[in-house]
Amino acid sequence: MTSKAKQLKDLINTGEHFIAADAYSAITGKIVEKAGFKAAYLGGHACSAFHYAMPDYGMFSQVEQIEQANRIAEAMNIPLIADADTLGETVADAFHFARRYAKTDVAGIHVEDGMNPRHSTFVNDLQPIADMQARIDATVKGRGDSSLVIIARCDELYPKAYRGAGTANIEEAIKRGKAYAEAGADVLMFPLASQEMCDILVAELPVPVCVLGPVVPGTAFALHTGWGWIGAAKLHMERAKELMETGNVSFDHTFPEKEELIEMDVFDEIISDWAKKTGRPSH
Repeated sequence: MTSKAKQLKDLINTGEHFIAADAYSAITGKIVEKAGFKAAYLGGHACSAFHYAMPDYGMFSQVEQIEQANRIAEAMNIPLIADADTLGETVADAFHFARRYAKTDVAGIHVEDGMNPRHSTFVNDLQPIADMQARIDATVKGRGDSSLVIIARCDELYPKAYRGAGTANIEEAIKRGKAYAEAGADVLMFPLASQEMCDILVAELPVPVCVLGPVVPGTAFALHTGWGWIGAAKLHMERAKELMETGNVSFDHTFPEKEELIEMDVFDEIISDWAKKTGRPSH
């Protein structure tokens, strides 16, 4: 049982809404923690784009996601939720990767009901309900006796017109949500659900409901991504162009929080102590 997974479960059980904020690297994880957020979130698109320069179409491996997610989780004291996509192609993959996530510092994962390639130019459909139930069941078994929080992502309200795979039918969303909860999901997540839809889902479903994106009052929490990694990439592009065109970059070098975020004082103390004990000079 990982303490951060237990921490996330306890946080959800309080019933108080929270935001899991965009954290796509170890230092951004520490930044959202320092800003006061109670949880952080590593999106699949954030990780695949920022670290591997590829879209989130389903070819991005969970081996890579687990590695990056654990690096971020270990740097923070708050729980991290990771986007686990479909958790592989088969129930055996789901079991294997859930077991690997359960051995890391990652507190929760969400598993979606889309089929690969996802969110691309291909007009896709959702997995049959029975197949998604089997995937969730395998994920629960892979979790074992850990407290890893399993979030079932339902894309029924994420329509095909927006590169989703759903039909935006609230009755179907409820049907799928109940089936996923029955299979063992701790939380249900619905991207692009409106306030009206969320009110219905919260009233009808037996487990907490969360959203991807802007906060929706009445839901358990929001996974909020995009503003961090896209903003960082955009800023880097702007400054790279400025440097290329002018030979200089105009920006404020001061960042007083930097030393705390990378624990310079901790390592300075260790090095200074070593230098004093061995008669070596130090600053």
